Amino acid sequence: MPLFGSKKNREEHRYYLLPGMGRSNRRHRQKTHIAAVAFGIVVSILFGVLIYVTQSP
Repeated sequence: MPLFGSKKNREEHRYYLLPGMGRSNRRHRQKTHIAAVAFGIVVSILFGVLIYVTQSP
């Protein structure tokens, strides 16, 4: 039993790239994120216009 810490397990801290963690997946997620933000902006503008039209006298 060591007194100043445990024995380091190097296998426990090894880093693996799992499927979907590569460069191409990052580009795909970035495109999807930009499309989702643009869609959200368009929907919020349409919703705002709808509220404005229904509330105007």
